[in-house]
Amino acid sequence: MQKLYYGGNIIAMTGEHNMPEALLVTDEKIAYAGPKAGAEKLTGPDTEYIDLNGKTLMPAFLDGHGHVSMAAQMALNADLSGCGSYQDIINTLKQYIEARHISENDVVVGFGYDHNFLKEGGHPTRQILDQVSERIPIYVSHASGHMGCANSAALKLAGIGSNTADPQGGVIGRIPGTKEPDGYMEEAAMIELQKLLSVHMKMDLMKGLRIVQQEYLKYGITTVQDGASSTDAVQFMKKACDEGAFVLDVVSYPVMSEADPGQLFIEYPECDRKYNNHFKLGGYKTVLDGSPQGKSAWLTKPYENSGDYCAYPWFTDETVTGFMEQALRDRKQILVHCNGDAAGDQFLKAYEKALKKIPEAADADLRPVMIHCQTARDDQLDKMADLKMIPSIFVGHVYYWGDIHKKNLGDTRGRRISPCKSALDRGLVLNFHQDTPVTKPDMMHSVWAAVNRITRGGEVLGPEQRIGVYDALKAITINTAYAYHEEQEKGTLEAGKLADLVILDKNPLKTDKMKLKDIVVLETMKEGKTLYKK
Repeated sequence: MQKLYYGGNIIAMTGEHNMPEALLVTDEKIAYAGPKAGAEKLTGPDTEYIDLNGKTLMPAFLDGHGHVSMAAQMALNADLSGCGSYQDIINTLKQYIEARHISENDVVVGFGYDHNFLKEGGHPTRQILDQVSERIPIYVSHASGHMGCANSAALKLAGIGSNTADPQGGVIGRIPGTKEPDGYMEEAAMIELQKLLSVHMKMDLMKGLRIVQQEYLKYGITTVQDGASSTDAVQFMKKACDEGAFVLDVVSYPVMSEADPGQLFIEYPECDRKYNNHFKLGGYKTVLDGSPQGKSAWLTKPYENSGDYCAYPWFTDETVTGFMEQALRDRKQILVHCNGDAAGDQFLKAYEKALKKIPEAADADLRPVMIHCQTARDDQLDKMADLKMIPSIFVGHVYYWGDIHKKNLGDTRGRRISPCKSALDRGLVLNFHQDTPVTKPDMMHSVWAAVNRITRGGEVLGPEQRIGVYDALKAITINTAYAYHEEQEKGTLEAGKLADLVILDKNPLKTDKMKLKDIVVLETMKEGKTLYKK
């Protein structure tokens, strides 16, 4: 099947001013990009001519970092993102339970509350959640995915009590003056609780996967990530792969913790850094700290008005160096979650130390990635350039939590959250992500945030870190393809590449910068096939 697109703005992403007149797609690949007359020489009697009528055609977007398996689960959970108070959370959970006739043999999960935007300014601990039910186990996750709360029934089901110690890299909230858990779980403690509860959860994850893939397509995304995949998550995604459930390309990065993620590459060699039914294992991922909006990102200097509190690491330096050595020995790309600059220091020092021990890995083109980079300093960006690291920046932080960061970090650190311009100035191959399900996978919102740097409260935060529209578009197309070692197949409109395409209602290069977030995805195509149309 052959399609010839013309009559609109075609952004090839091969240069800011390279706007081919026509694009020819043959089956799943791009056959030609250039003058229409040249394209017509390659057409046949069955070629479909598609007039863009002034709309914009460009490469489909690639997700720099996210959690598609978690998003599939959260698509089935109670949505708490619109809650502005504890009572809103209580009401939403009660309605969710009633609508689904949930019994005490089930586990209820809510996702998306943010204490920063609740009237009470705190977390809904067991005292609050017990008002929903004292019999049905309930767990609610913070929007950041780094903390949450459980009711008494959930704590009992998980076996968490006064004798349960805080895990390394995590905190169990306690009722003041006692060792009794108050329901609040942070970082590693939250992950442990989720593991303990997950065996009791009943949900159709395949249904959730269908829902979330359509959500990604709605925003023009055709390549997504599952960062820090558990063994269970990889097995679920391999099942989805075998059943032909993926319509997007999914890149999984198994988590480095106690289990050896390398075993999954041995178990599924057909997915080892190559797609099998749209699924592949890309490398390893680890997490070194929490989130700045939750004040669990590990900093070198204390949070504002918090005494000497800098948060804490998830792992010892020795453990992190061990992770890096394994990644280099196995010749695997490593993705490392670093929100705080102390976590960034730990990653950079460990990677450099591991490279000295395994110097031959330096020539393997592994492209290590620092995920989030929220408080990355200039000296750290310099070191990243030396180590050929990639910054994947959650630039939406500027809008969603910029006001909170300024309050928690002070003006100097707050204004350089998501340091995109500093990264580009050093030649780093910057890409963007939304950390879905933390925020919606809205790529044009990320472009808008990077270009304008406006907070939810309307303040311009760190205008010196603004970047141009074309550079922002690179961060959601070709630069992300590079991060996945897929720059020869995706990210630009060139002959021989996959026809992963998106049609927008307006040209972002000619749109008022303040209106970039309002650009609408009209159609998303994967390998020449339309999978979403507005």
